[in-house]
Amino acid sequence: MNTTIPTFSKTDSVKFFRTLNTRVNNYFKENNLKKTGNWQIHLKTVILFTVFLTPYFLILTIDMPFWMQLLLHVVIGIGMAGIGMNVMHDGNHGSYSSKSWVNKFMGGSIYILAGNVYNWQVQHNVLHHTYTNIHGHDEDLDAGRIIRFTKEAEWRRFHKFQHYYSVFLYGLLTFNWAITTDFKQMRNYLKRKLSYGEPKSPKILWTTLIITKLIYVTIWIALPIVIGIVWWQVLLGFFVMHYTAGLILSVVFQLAHVVEETANPIPNEDGEIENTWAIHQLYTTANFAPKNKIVNWFTGGLNHQIEHHIFPNISHVHYGKIAEIVKQTAKECNLPYHEFKTMRAAVVAHFKHLKDLGTNPALSA
Repeated sequence: MNTTIPTFSKTDSVKFFRTLNTRVNNYFKENNLKKTGNWQIHLKTVILFTVFLTPYFLILTIDMPFWMQLLLHVVIGIGMAGIGMNVMHDGNHGSYSSKSWVNKFMGGSIYILAGNVYNWQVQHNVLHHTYTNIHGHDEDLDAGRIIRFTKEAEWRRFHKFQHYYSVFLYGLLTFNWAITTDFKQMRNYLKRKLSYGEPKSPKILWTTLIITKLIYVTIWIALPIVIGIVWWQVLLGFFVMHYTAGLILSVVFQLAHVVEETANPIPNEDGEIENTWAIHQLYTTANFAPKNKIVNWFTGGLNHQIEHHIFPNISHVHYGKIAEIVKQTAKECNLPYHEFKTMRAAVVAHFKHLKDLGTNPALSA
């Protein structure tokens, strides 16, 4: 990752963010609404945790065929992804509730998803939300050498097949969290002295990471083996659970940023990005399936990435309403507002972009 921190332009001649922020604030004031979550997110939390935990307890308590165990692990993976996108995500952005302890508790749900609060907040809240789609700074664009997400990344011959094999690798996202990623990230972030919110000592962070990983392994691997489930069935079920969740999360995240329509701005010689931070979000982010109620509900509003990136401290339950305000303001200011009407269109656009990046080495820095 690049260590030279880019800065954003402070010149907003069209007064985009000032106008937008005023309009959004007026919306909440006029409708007497809080910007945090409401009964909708509370009900969703109950439903998603039920989907996540019920199959686990059924596996532990009922003797069933292995194929049924695998199906239940798929359900667990779906619930896992849902909690990550709705509960954990809002909690770690401080938008789930107006009470900080509730946000910390809900954000901490990442521990039962195999992740780590500190690592996630640094990678997502700091690096991704601040330096969105900037190569060398936004780690969401860093897949090592195996996948080429931007034209700035080095092209290799095997990238010509990436639009085929990438979907198989996407499923490894949370599985890697559980095994290696968190340890590598923590070492790297602490070395770079990165933090989000109130800094904590390395000793506390490492202790938290190790203890939560041990508890996680105990719950999902050791306990099922102890009660009598064959070890290879436990491990295969564990993998299926993570692969399901990882595939869902990866695809949802990629549709918002890795498509031809979104830009990958490069800092100039002075390290400055051409646009202000808010306008930068419009150029680097895309929405998809904004009218699809199922997608809206399950993805936690992550299909409204433009609204989320500009207002990360507003709960996703409000994105559908403020989207029209953002869209209209962008139009008035003659700024882009990238949007795919359906999820299918966004998926096609993503893999087409991967194909272009992989088969055309001329698309290089």
